[in-house]
Amino acid sequence: MKTLADPRDLYPRPPYASSTQPSPGSEKDMLPVADHGETSYVGSDLLKGRRALITGADSGIGRAVAIAFAREGADVAISYLSEHDDAHVTAQLVKDAGRKAVLLPGDLNSKEACDEMSAAALRGLGGVDILVNNAAFQRTHQSLAEVEDAEWMRTYEVNVFAMVRLCRSLLPQMVPGSSIINTASIQAFDPSPNLLAYASTKAAIVSFTRSMAHLAIQQGVRVNAVAPGPVWTPLIPSTMTREKVKMFGAHTAFGRAAQPAEISPIFVFLAGPHATYVTGEVYGATGGQMPL
Repeated sequence: MKTLADPRDLYPRPPYASSTQPSPGSEKDMLPVADHGETSYVGSDLLKGRRALITGADSGIGRAVAIAFAREGADVAISYLSEHDDAHVTAQLVKDAGRKAVLLPGDLNSKEACDEMSAAALRGLGGVDILVNNAAFQRTHQSLAEVEDAEWMRTYEVNVFAMVRLCRSLLPQMVPGSSIINTASIQAFDPSPNLLAYASTKAAIVSFTRSMAHLAIQQGVRVNAVAPGPVWTPLIPSTMTREKVKMFGAHTAFGRAAQPAEISPIFVFLAGPHATYVTGEVYGATGGQMPL
């Protein structure tokens, strides 16, 4: 009988050696090195000729989605804050797949910034028919008193308002068959008290996704969300304590965090031709933490 790989052993389990990093974090300092599908993802033209804007595409889930989309035939606009080295690596991986990569640095913290990002993506790609709202900001705290108003505003500007603004800018030019995919989180359903602001934004993303789906489908555009559990990305060592980083994901059924390469195929499914009857859904990849 054929022996299959044990999913628990595909990647290293905690304790992890990675130390904490300054925000927003960098892929090159991750130990173990994160897997984005660089050597494993094989495409089959599911997104041939498509044009995708992915926010937070320099690293983590965003990079993995960019690689997968490119290998499925899509050109990719890579939106990121200021992590130029990581973003250029992502762009090269997209180009290596034979697709166009457009680098779009900038902080999505205002309507003007989001409008400029949308316009730049449209110029660079000639249109956008896949929008992935993936960029995220988080901080950890031990009490509500520690979370200042400025941090609440920053978390909502990046995680929620940018999503709303990009949808508002890009939806009018999307043709039937286009897709919007938002990155939610297990935190929307099982929030951690030390991630109070972040968790509440993820709940807002779920609600927005389900409501927006009914509006967008009137022009043939599907809107869905992906809700991962713990995923090994620079967001973790750049926002959590050394002890949290060391044991990150150990509580899941797999005994480890997910790698970005394990999440990106869900985005491909939701963007592609096999999900034509799927909208307003939230797809979980939580490591067995709980049903969504």
